[in-house]
Amino acid sequence: MRDRRAVLELTPEGLFCPAGGFHVDPWRPVPRAVVTHGHSDHARFGHGHYHGAAIGEGILRRRLGADLPFTGHGYGAPFALGDAKVSLHPAGHVLGSAQVRIEVEGEVWVVAGDYKREADPSCAPFELVPCDGFVTEATFGLPIYRWDPGARVIDDLVAWWEANAQSGRTSLVFCYALGKAQRLLAELGQRNGRAVFLHGALVSMVEAYREAGVALTPTAAVSDQPKSERFRGELVLAPPSAMATTWMRRFTAPATAFVSGWMRVRGQRRRRGYDRGFVLSDHVDWPDLIRTVDETGARRVICAHGQTDTVARYLREAKGLDAVAIQSLRDGAGDDG
Repeated sequence: MRDRRAVLELTPEGLFCPAGGFHVDPWRPVPRAVVTHGHSDHARFGHGHYHGAAIGEGILRRRLGADLPFTGHGYGAPFALGDAKVSLHPAGHVLGSAQVRIEVEGEVWVVAGDYKREADPSCAPFELVPCDGFVTEATFGLPIYRWDPGARVIDDLVAWWEANAQSGRTSLVFCYALGKAQRLLAELGQRNGRAVFLHGALVSMVEAYREAGVALTPTAAVSDQPKSERFRGELVLAPPSAMATTWMRRFTAPATAFVSGWMRVRGQRRRRGYDRGFVLSDHVDWPDLIRTVDETGARRVICAHGQTDTVARYLREAKGLDAVAIQSLRDGAGDDG
């Protein structure tokens, strides 16, 4: 990827901007990092200084430490790093997620990080940023991944909850602790507004969203309820890691579900041991990924995470773009879907 005017280079630490002297979502400790969002495969420990979206500061400090050396930036507000002009733009992935726009000598690249195009009441909507070069994720970069409207999925989940309640069962929903849990709580707040119970591992990030002004349905921690409480008829959210642990003993014959884009693949729900699977993702599906590349106007594309070879080959052969796939130390290390 090296040329005379390279805006980005691939180094052992990750994508590097020579003109600005910074890395974007670096894999190893570096002096200066611009991070796209707070998921652990993008925001890692050990960097000398962090730049990111100001609204995501609470998430980063909870994950990386209260004394994190961090500079927050408003969406769309340009700032200089070395000889590079940088700005952050909403990615629509989770609260505080950002695309990094980098301009050097008139050439513009955008590192999208993780992103989605579908409406989500828990975070700012995706903003299309025209560019010469685009670095895209490819988490769900296969044609089989096509999402149904999110509102329909939430309606199905609410109907499932109501049916379980009529049978006196607990609806136990497993979801990722940052992003998916809060999206569900925001969506439910716009529907029935009923209280939802949380596994302790979800409480901190839910508080971070509330502190940032995101409206969520009322919540209470499972651990704060009396030991005799069996949560019949209630909805409980928990991280996937809680499945098949002793924590599950709190509930009598719960109905279980997993909310994730991975539920699109037939057999995933059964292999993971859930009663139901709801297909709802915080990443772009195949059609939105290709549409986004088209709409940026980029002629050069780097596929940096997920099904990178498939997407890069399609963009070369079907779109005539200069598209390449790179190996990422993030592959397989994420905590969202």
